[in-house]
Amino acid sequence: MAFQGWRPPPPPLLLLLLWVTGQAAPVAGLGSDAELQIERRFVPDECPRTVRSGDFVRYHYVGTFPDGQKFDSSYDRDSTFNVFVGKGQLITGMDQALVGMCVNERRFVKIPPKLAYGSEGVSGVIPPNSVLHFDVLLMDIWNSEDQVQIHTYFKPPSCPRTIQVSDFVRYHYNGTFLDGTLFDSSHNRMKTYDTYVGIGWLIPGMDKGLLGMCVGEKRIITIPPFLAYGEDGDGKDIPGQASLVFDVALLDLHNPKDSISIENKVVPENCERISQSGDFLRYHYNGTLLDGTLFDSSYSRNRTFDTYIGQGYVIPGMDEGLLGVCIGEKRRIVVPPHLGYGEEGRGNIPGSAVLVFDIHVIDFHNPSDSISITSHYKPPDCSVLSKKGDYLKYHYNASLLDGTLLDSTWNLGKTYNIVLGSGQVVLGMDMGLREMCVGEKRTVIIPPHLGYGEAGVDGEVPGSAVLVFDIELLELVAGLPEGYMFIWNGEVSPNLFEEIDKDGNGEVLLEEFSEYIHAQVASGKGKLAPGFDAELVVKNMFTNQDRNGDGKVTAEEFKLKDQEAKHDEL
Repeated sequence: MAFQGWRPPPPPLLLLLLWVTGQAAPVAGLGSDAELQIERRFVPDECPRTVRSGDFVRYHYVGTFPDGQKFDSSYDRDSTFNVFVGKGQLITGMDQALVGMCVNERRFVKIPPKLAYGSEGVSGVIPPNSVLHFDVLLMDIWNSEDQVQIHTYFKPPSCPRTIQVSDFVRYHYNGTFLDGTLFDSSHNRMKTYDTYVGIGWLIPGMDKGLLGMCVGEKRIITIPPFLAYGEDGDGKDIPGQASLVFDVALLDLHNPKDSISIENKVVPENCERISQSGDFLRYHYNGTLLDGTLFDSSYSRNRTFDTYIGQGYVIPGMDEGLLGVCIGEKRRIVVPPHLGYGEEGRGNIPGSAVLVFDIHVIDFHNPSDSISITSHYKPPDCSVLSKKGDYLKYHYNASLLDGTLLDSTWNLGKTYNIVLGSGQVVLGMDMGLREMCVGEKRTVIIPPHLGYGEAGVDGEVPGSAVLVFDIELLELVAGLPEGYMFIWNGEVSPNLFEEIDKDGNGEVLLEEFSEYIHAQVASGKGKLAPGFDAELVVKNMFTNQDRNGDGKVTAEEFKLKDQEAKHDEL
């Protein structure tokens, strides 16, 4: 609140009269009107303080003669009457009548001439020996010895930090006078008041009244005018010599020298690796302001937040706060605004806001990571190891690093069957199945760049997810040498073409070729590559021999693999 200068109104008539006449001498012989009479027409329920001699008061009044004729009114000047009580600045009757009044109390006062202007009166205004009637409403009271008064009516259970000098705060307030009249409210503007404390940006009483507050605390700060806007007021809404009452709720607090703070909530017992700069993290979070107001949540989107850390992809405070976490860890990261979104804020994040992130790390990896293999069981005889081209049958459970199950062949009741090295599984799985023996059980951890990448599998595997496969190899059928789809188990007949060409017409059709190959496989003389569609393999072999594409193979076209290395048919 920054208020400009203000000029007080001209002194009211009552004070001018006093300067002219001073205190009148007692006047005798006025019957029942010879004594001061006070009628308390309204007394507020709460009266924490009453007027004492020496206090400074601000009050409204209407002055009339007994016949009802008005001779003066502060309301007509739209300004309270401001004066010290008991210091000879008022007529004696008014000095006495104000003592014991509460703020918002209304009194009707009859003042006899001897306690007013006596036998002289005031020329042209107050006739001699006049009884004066005053309808008085007390608006304000303070004393030069007063200090800032603080009443805390709510304090949060947890208060890790309180306002100190040079802190930056964000708070809401209602500002009223002692009589309850509202002169300002941050709530009405729907914007917090943001300022430094203790460096002269606030009125002195507010600077003092905010010290020691916790975030979430609510307190009433009462400030005498000499610690507020003094004799001149603010020139707009606050009159001179006004006591101010601020009902304050502290929302945010930080110091420009603050760094982030980290509170570990859950740290897994098994933490083989912690995150480092350059890692790619997937994590869930709730983002709140210091007062608990939620501004964002990955949970509401049902999707993790995925990012590199330590490389400027997130705000500096989070870049730092996400270092050194374990997979599965939960921690709270408190980020001051200069490491968050600064003075401007963003979206529904106010400017200069301290941010609180409650995070849960789901997984992380580094782009340079390879797969990780842990063997849990190997049978006594583990001499035959899987290699490229072998046909494998295995069971697996596939899960995320946080244990979320994605898929399971055990649940389906059937094995997963592939030819190793043929591109039938993701590269990381292909690597993880190498050099494995039948009966072996192992866990393979696959980073996303060797799994399903940034895209994942819609509805099944999240993007950029590290995958965990628990594998048991049940069967291994040795594959053929690389580049072969069929091999002979013995010597190859020197009259191979003639044997295939049973009708001796010098041409072999697909049906003849297929029948011959299958016969060799059935008799054990030949072997097709395991794990592939046999008919498709045979057809591919025939197509390779049919060099001119006319649907038949002649003796001139027919060649074995060692005769022409670029073909892999025989």
